[in-house]
Amino acid sequence: MPEVKIKVNQLTRVEGHGNIHLEATDGKLDRVLWEVTESPRFFEWMLKGRNFDDVSTISSRICGICSIAHTTASLQATEAAFGIKLTEQAWLLRKLLFDAELLESHVLHVLFLIAPDFLGADSVIPLVATHGDVIVMAVRMKKLAYNLAEVLAGRKTHPITPIVGGWSKLPDVDALKAVRERLVSALDDAETMVAVVKSLAPMIPNFNRPTEYIALKDSKEYAFITGKIASSDGGTYPLEDYTKITNEFCVPQSSAKYTKHARDSYMVGALSRFNSNSEQLLPRAKKAAASLGMKAPINNPFFISVAQTIETVNCIEDAINIIDKLLARGLHPEEVKVKPRAGRGVGIVEAPRGMLIHDYTYNDAGEIVSANCIIPTGQNHLSIQKDFDALAPTILDKPIDEIRHTLEMLVRAYDPCISCSVH
Repeated sequence: MPEVKIKVNQLTRVEGHGNIHLEATDGKLDRVLWEVTESPRFFEWMLKGRNFDDVSTISSRICGICSIAHTTASLQATEAAFGIKLTEQAWLLRKLLFDAELLESHVLHVLFLIAPDFLGADSVIPLVATHGDVIVMAVRMKKLAYNLAEVLAGRKTHPITPIVGGWSKLPDVDALKAVRERLVSALDDAETMVAVVKSLAPMIPNFNRPTEYIALKDSKEYAFITGKIASSDGGTYPLEDYTKITNEFCVPQSSAKYTKHARDSYMVGALSRFNSNSEQLLPRAKKAAASLGMKAPINNPFFISVAQTIETVNCIEDAINIIDKLLARGLHPEEVKVKPRAGRGVGIVEAPRGMLIHDYTYNDAGEIVSANCIIPTGQNHLSIQKDFDALAPTILDKPIDEIRHTLEMLVRAYDPCISCSVH
């Protein structure tokens, strides 16, 4: 094959706009490029001068898929700036809402966006005819996640009731009991999801590139909204020191900034969390990991969706446990009093796609002076590029369509939210 040229404009089955370029001559790679072309949206600038009551509402609009994650990171940044500590009830509700976020997003990625790659389809639509039961199950799981979020926050996309310091409205107890019953039933769906992913696993490309894995780590639990920043290469960092990890910089081919820490790139997301925290998975999730043959560390980025499947099981189990705690202790109205003060606060959560950072500085009136948001996909762009650099030379002997498809699969494996990454 004397010359190979591949150009994929606006990759499908991802959020946002990104392109793939590859050129090779006589079996040798000339260049391969992951290009981000999404227009910047300047959310940090939009936040300047806004009152703290408005900030999480605006921040949630950064992403329609991960709006709960943005809301949570935003609230926690403001609470850190004002020195606010949540009650146990408020924390439990916040963690429960986050389970809904992860459940919905992971099912979307694994069963709607990734599955077609392994089943010879261009989208999920043809799979309705060939794998109808699985698609119906996936819709049922997504609906459950949406309904859980509605019970807690009024709606899944751009939640209403989570506020600085707590909740503006508590969930209805009967509605909480009803959604718990559906979560228990969903454990069977989660087992089916594990079986489906296990059946597809032999088709996952054999590719390994060890890298640095960054994730929140908490000694008490599999961390999503608590803990410190941890590196697989060693060391933990307080949230306020995140810039020692991210070290953002600009590159010509991307409208999103890149990040880099100790190595030439690092990864965030479900696989990073699994590699860092797999010992803290709940029992059913540990059983799922064993069934799927997952043992940390895993250095193949194509296994991100497998890690997401394990987290799906974990989130359902965790949600049931939290609801049981809430019902046992009883839900009680709590007055929320916020006293603004000048200061800086950093909120970091594990969004479905990885470590999400909101950093706010306030004045005495409770108005934003400056803001910085660093998005998971922004932290993964360089990892995608380095994966391209390592993978592309090994597949140049394949037919052009197979080369193209493998590179597309690699980007989709990261579950990128590209428009968020240019924040």
